[in-house]
Amino acid sequence: MKAFIGVTDFDWYSFLSAIPDLDEVNFWQPSASSQFKALQPGEPFLFKLHSPQNYIVGGGFFAHSTILPASLAWEAFGIKNGANTLKEKRRRIEKYRKTTPSPTEDYEIGCILLEEPFFFRKDEWIPAPTDWSPNIVRGKGYDTTFGEGRRVWDAVMLRLHAVDIPAVQDERRRYGDPVLVTPRLGQGSFRIIVTDAYGRRCAITSERTLPALDAAHIKPYIDNGPHDVNNGILLRSDIHKLFDTGYVTIADDYHFEVSRRIREEYENGRDYYALNGKKLLLPPDSIVWPDKKYIRWHNDNVYKG
Repeated sequence: MKAFIGVTDFDWYSFLSAIPDLDEVNFWQPSASSQFKALQPGEPFLFKLHSPQNYIVGGGFFAHSTILPASLAWEAFGIKNGANTLKEKRRRIEKYRKTTPSPTEDYEIGCILLEEPFFFRKDEWIPAPTDWSPNIVRGKGYDTTFGEGRRVWDAVMLRLHAVDIPAVQDERRRYGDPVLVTPRLGQGSFRIIVTDAYGRRCAITSERTLPALDAAHIKPYIDNGPHDVNNGILLRSDIHKLFDTGYVTIADDYHFEVSRRIREEYENGRDYYALNGKKLLLPPDSIVWPDKKYIRWHNDNVYKG
């Protein structure tokens, strides 16, 4: 199993480590020049402070990487970006950017979405790998099965022994060979992963204006619907509202259905009825298509027919 040690600053670590019960964080990169591809979902991403504080101070489990406008990253993750406000977050980002953007520019940043984050107290900090070069700016990957990668990972697992993190609960994972674990998604990660899975376009209308798109739960989270890409679909915001209130739905064969109740209750809906029967624009990879058990739940429990 691989691990990646990413470089971060003390302020980011200090801010997030003070928040109890975090389920996810956005490890942002100030530049959107390249997308992070060093890990597979479930592999560990560890936090190392800038020199001279050459210590590993926490980590999380990789879920997804993407490039987002700074405003959307804030909408999705809020303080889980490591700042109290979008203005403060921009100030921290711009400290590391080579150019100074205008105050109104919604520039893009790299985003590494991490689940089940953990942070160590100062007396638990782990010395950086002995082969760590002072010239490393972003980070470095390691194999956790031997050498410095194994030493660091064993030290991490020792500190997590008493912590209730699902990804590291059983004894085999704590003390045996490293195991790839699929992390549970938080709300922000769910939103971004669904958005990217659908190519950033509405599954019904093909709308591509990001601020107008919502990652909708098919079975609502409040009804025990999981933050899972198979329980999600990307919809234009007005269609999302109609979906949540039962005026539209998805059929088992992945076509769009519009309830007669829109016409009966509002004497309107021409634009929506024009979409009735349309096949969904699904992701290329069928493994992330909506699960039919959630579709049937929506039809049985929400759709007005």
